[in-house]
Amino acid sequence: MQEDEPTIPPNLRRPGRAALSNRAGRHEAHARVVADDGWDMAEDPQLARTTVTLERPRRVMTRNSSPDIPFDRSLNPYRGCEHGCIYCFARPTHAWLGYSAGLDFETRLIARPEAARALRRELSAPRYTPAPLAIGTSTDPYQPIEKYFRIMRQVLETLREFRHPVMVTTKGALVERDADILGEMGRAGLARVAISLTTLDADLARRMEPRAPAPARRLAMIERLAASGCPVSVMLAPVVPGLTDHEIEAMLEAAAAAGAGSAAWILLRLPGEVRELFAEWLAAHYPHRAGRILARLREAHGGREYHAGWGRRMRGQGAQAQLIGQRFRLAARRLGLDAPPPPLRCDLFRVPGRGRQLSLL
Repeated sequence: MQEDEPTIPPNLRRPGRAALSNRAGRHEAHARVVADDGWDMAEDPQLARTTVTLERPRRVMTRNSSPDIPFDRSLNPYRGCEHGCIYCFARPTHAWLGYSAGLDFETRLIARPEAARALRRELSAPRYTPAPLAIGTSTDPYQPIEKYFRIMRQVLETLREFRHPVMVTTKGALVERDADILGEMGRAGLARVAISLTTLDADLARRMEPRAPAPARRLAMIERLAASGCPVSVMLAPVVPGLTDHEIEAMLEAAAAAGAGSAAWILLRLPGEVRELFAEWLAAHYPHRAGRILARLREAHGGREYHAGWGRRMRGQGAQAQLIGQRFRLAARRLGLDAPPPPLRCDLFRVPGRGRQLSLL
């Protein structure tokens, strides 16, 4: 057997899905198990269909005061994400809905078709003060179902109308569809995009992010957005010690060649249910390296797979984390990716129909 040959049991193999289980969420009173119902009928245990439920929220902007996050408001058009990235730190949010952070997170999606309308109400509030709005901080706004719902497109149209600054993080190729809006806003200092890149290895990416665009496709996205006039950065997120950290320099070189203007990185985060899901995935796909990978991750988190403390959760601590950070800084400096992204303008904000908003200063 080859060192990295998958050992996934046939009954757990689901094409296009990363999670190998669907454990009950931590807020559920009962666990779920697969049982024989007694009917001798042929079934496909691999099938895991995507279902979408609609949600009509009154408010769509979420506020935060975390000292290690460079924004205080965000918006997510969808709950759950069909990209199915096994490492996604947002998986535990599905537990609040009574769903599993495993397969449910990838297959039981929630769309918010009234998001743009709710956003318009919030931006029009008399006491609203503009500041950059982050989109894609939890689930990807350009996951496959966006092709049909077009919620992100409507949100961007609203932000353009209000001249409101926006920061988008994505790995979805559908972002190219909105290059017209993002380019226009980017040239005005109102938008910038970060493209997530985890590896240049297409086979690893397919296992780890089964329904996300291939690495080469993401580099093409950087090139397309940069050509439109929208500032683009590359986000190496997450960096997985022992699995993807050896690619740091190569990924930054490829992103710079594609037109990225800045770069950032985040260490693998395994909050809540993600820890067990990722360990299960490692044992199935990389059984002979799983122990070493988790050991290196513990080195960067003070002996644990994850430390949620501010200032530590994104970058870790210790020699392992310092080495990754140093390699990133040296490569980014050499490639001209070490400058911060351009600041976004808030002075252009206006509420349509009310005329230009005047400054009180």
